[in-house]
Amino acid sequence: MHLKRWITAFAAIPLLALLISSGGTLMFAGVIGFVCLIALWEFFHIIVGKTERSNPFCFKLLAFILGPAIIWAAYMNSFKSMLGLIALNLIVSALISLPKFKFDASVSGIVLKQLLAVIYIPLFLSYLVMIRNGNDGISWIFFLLLVVFSGDTGAFYTGSYLGRHKLCPAVSPNKTIEGSIGGLAANVCSGALFKIFFFPLLQWNLSILFFLCIGVAGQVGDLFESKLKRVANIKDSGSLLPGHGGFLDRIDALLFAAPVAYLFKEYIL
Repeated sequence: MHLKRWITAFAAIPLLALLISSGGTLMFAGVIGFVCLIALWEFFHIIVGKTERSNPFCFKLLAFILGPAIIWAAYMNSFKSMLGLIALNLIVSALISLPKFKFDASVSGIVLKQLLAVIYIPLFLSYLVMIRNGNDGISWIFFLLLVVFSGDTGAFYTGSYLGRHKLCPAVSPNKTIEGSIGGLAANVCSGALFKIFFFPLLQWNLSILFFLCIGVAGQVGDLFESKLKRVANIKDSGSLLPGHGGFLDRIDALLFAAPVAYLFKEYIL
């Protein structure tokens, strides 16, 4: 598993670096939109069970349409449009559910799951697009990815070799407190190195707070997806990334870290 994990990472990193540095903001938004669709597909595979009485197709289709639209609104730097699309999504979902409610009262649960999907994936991914559109956007995207993925790797290997005390066994039995601490240490170390070379003017106290908040948000995002998979009794969200699982397994920490990074970049740092 470790070998597959590293092979996939080394194959993806050059492509990812080329996309971020040379692809332009439009291409970046387009790729994020594509990732959004895959992640939504995997999310619905997890969250919408085969036992659902009402056909969730219309709700899924609505998410697949409005999800990329939210990403596009982020590319246009229109936060109001993003909020309007989320509101529209709920209104249309509620409208679709009304005639179904007579035959299946549980359709309200599908509406909530669909709304969660639209907030969890398209909205959270849109913060990456807004970061990329901002000042020094390329550097900030690399900054965020380095901090998040190094923390993920640090937690994985620290927990694998040194883990003794369970972090949240009801959600993820394999995650440990030692792994969590190792992940946060990796967040701080990798972030500090990037700051020294690329953002030397940032204040150290706020920067370290930034690294820790990104690390904590990433770990919460990881545990949140683990909780969803545990309820559905599945191991991975998909199998598109050997050694990593699905796309959602790979970006679960990034989804929660992106809004935090945007808020720090725009209002704190």
